[in-house]
Amino acid sequence: MNATAAGRSSHGPAGDWEQDTAPPAVDVSVAHPARRYDFWLGGKDNFAADRLSAQRIAAAHPNVRTGVLENRAFLGRAVRYLAADAGIRQFLDIGTGLPAANNVHEVAQGIAPHSRVVYVDNDPIVLVHARALLTSTPPGRTAYIDADLRDPASILASPDLHAVLDLRQPVALLLVAVLHFLTDADQPQQVVQTLLSALPPGSFLVLSHATTDFMTEQQRAGLAALSKGDSVPFCARPGEQIDRFTTGLEPVEPGLVSVAHWRADGLPPPRPSDAEVACYGVVARKPALEAGGAGAGAAATTLPLNMSGTVGGLRAHATAASTAATVVGDGRPVQP
Repeated sequence: MNATAAGRSSHGPAGDWEQDTAPPAVDVSVAHPARRYDFWLGGKDNFAADRLSAQRIAAAHPNVRTGVLENRAFLGRAVRYLAADAGIRQFLDIGTGLPAANNVHEVAQGIAPHSRVVYVDNDPIVLVHARALLTSTPPGRTAYIDADLRDPASILASPDLHAVLDLRQPVALLLVAVLHFLTDADQPQQVVQTLLSALPPGSFLVLSHATTDFMTEQQRAGLAALSKGDSVPFCARPGEQIDRFTTGLEPVEPGLVSVAHWRADGLPPPRPSDAEVACYGVVARKPALEAGGAGAGAAATTLPLNMSGTVGGLRAHATAASTAATVVGDGRPVQP
């Protein structure tokens, strides 16, 4: 959730974790998207299976790490825009992944110290590191909920979510590089609509999603073959399908574009091409219920609905297997 290239400053060489030190719930013999993403960011919280999977993907798609880094940078720019320009003070980040430099609460609270952030993920290793996500500034607050994106109702019903976020006020819903781990059978469109329906006008959706738009038929077939052998399916989608996630919303300029090009003015050239990044990103605002209505939150510079542009990157993590474990504020477990 940032604009930096390598994970937490405390990260050491890959492989610091050993099988006998892994949390009991972690099957280190099976690759996991969050840990694979951590490997691409230069982190240490990954295992041999994750690294092997990452290397196989990189062999088929040599620019995958570029996409990962650009996706991470997109998230940082989006959060800064929301906190500094749109006046958003509440963030719901689903598919959080392992902590890295400039996590959402660090970026948001660096601009507005009283910002509140709820993180949602389900990887046991992410839960182990939840305390790193809970170092809130005193005026603000953070929480971590171990839950499943495919069950949005359970996320919205969490008492700990409501202890931190006021859903009567605008919230930024962050679904960054996570929806491409939901198959069509998981009904990702319905998942997004369920989450958005719980948020008031003036809320925002931040979304990034890997795309097939710039892949050759051979690359698409290779990606499908790699996904079949993975513990979590990977479903890159064409831009027109990704665009549908913003139906009924007001995309902020420049609309749906490559994550490498979303509000990237001022970044040093050359920027990666759409094909190198292969991931779209968009920030879109939930409008007022009625024309001229007083939707909460700062007005955004928006574009016509459903504008599509370009491609690029991955932040890993599908959420799977909801549990009751929740951590808040100072890192203490909270019983539901």
